[in-house]
Amino acid sequence: MAFILFILLSFLLQGALGELVCEELSTGLCTFSIGSSGKRCLLENYVDDNGNMEYQCRTSEIVVKSMNGFIESDECMNACGVHRKSVGISSDSLLEPHFIAKLCSRLCYNNCPNIVDLYQNIAIGEDLCKYKGILPRRASGLIF
Repeated sequence: MAFILFILLSFLLQGALGELVCEELSTGLCTFSIGSSGKRCLLENYVDDNGNMEYQCRTSEIVVKSMNGFIESDECMNACGVHRKSVGISSDSLLEPHFIAKLCSRLCYNNCPNIVDLYQNIAIGEDLCKYKGILPRRASGLIF
């Protein structure tokens, strides 16, 4: 009986504390957020029945090991040069020299692990930040 009561109270407490569910986030908070499941939130767009562009927040299949239930701060968004209205997850921004400079800046790289982690496989995995001292155009050419 005590075990059943414990399980029941655990579920109630979990609901009371609030879980971050991507599908319940506003489109203004979706991008660069991580659901309580540990999966990244993803802003998607679609055309509705009236031909209007609509946006919705979805749970992606990208799992983040170190952070759950996380919404990125405005300070990190600005420091890293990313935008809340970014649709999907793409490496295209890594071709922009200004983005590379912001991503590799001390302010972003040292204080915004969520954003750095998202671009880690391409930017950090390729040691892109070590090229920040050379011309930005050349650094973006070193990605591929």
